[in-house]
Amino acid sequence: MIEMVINARRKDLGGFEVGRVLPFHSRRMVGPFIFLDQMGPADFAPGSEAINVRPHPHIGLSTLTYLFEGEIMHRDNTGVTQAIRPGEVNWMTAGKGVVHSERTDPLKAAQGGPMHGMQAWIALPVESEDRDPNFMHYAGPDLPAYDNQGLFARLVAGEAYGATARVKTSSPLFYVHWELQPGVRTAPPPGKGAGGYSERALYVASGSIEVGDRVFHAGQMIVLEPNAEPTIKAQERSTVMVLGGEPVGPRLIWWNFVASSQDRIDAAKADWKAGRMKLPDGDDHEFIPLPDTPSTPEPAPTDPV
Repeated sequence: MIEMVINARRKDLGGFEVGRVLPFHSRRMVGPFIFLDQMGPADFAPGSEAINVRPHPHIGLSTLTYLFEGEIMHRDNTGVTQAIRPGEVNWMTAGKGVVHSERTDPLKAAQGGPMHGMQAWIALPVESEDRDPNFMHYAGPDLPAYDNQGLFARLVAGEAYGATARVKTSSPLFYVHWELQPGVRTAPPPGKGAGGYSERALYVASGSIEVGDRVFHAGQMIVLEPNAEPTIKAQERSTVMVLGGEPVGPRLIWWNFVASSQDRIDAAKADWKAGRMKLPDGDDHEFIPLPDTPSTPEPAPTDPV
């Protein structure tokens, strides 16, 4: 029932560590999800820089930021300034081009504290690649939740379990946050054979879970076979992200750009290098330069299945 297991590759982003899950050399996407990072967990000392991502551009995707702990301040060149806190969603659609920054508010940085969350990129379908950029923030009743007998589930985006999040997506997908107590059993949304989604995966953010007769631990993504209908059992208190959807077609990814054609990526590179993409209001004194050769996801071993 398991197609592949992907181990997150730990990367230091200048004092802050992430676990890079997607893209992977032999599995570039799961549904429309083309990038997945686990941010932290980290505990910043008072007065530390914490999160400090300078303005940078995107095309052809939506970014989805979701936190378990901490706070991040988002600014973009559509004029939006928005803090995100645990259990909320920042959804930014780049379309033909957007520039944003992600930083810790100076007052929060002075206090220090924990930071833990997930960042996903969702590739846009071809007909939406050149749409105007926009940003939306969602919280509370926008994100349906369930809490009973040791299982907490929040629908972060898309449709699953008969519920629909208010997050406005561009293609069929689901993204669910589980908090599982030891011994709790549950199941992902149905697969293709049961009239559900074509591609599904589970990412263990903390703890450990049993899938079939195998146990998986924090930092592992389990990509399910299309027709698999597994029962998931928590071995200990665990945090799991469940995600997937329908493929949108092959995509190229170069640095922060995602597109269905090389021409779109080349045009975005030229625009950023020439300074033709506006920086965010209130955060326009610095930016990340276009790299000569962006880092690419390095090969990492998968577990045998």
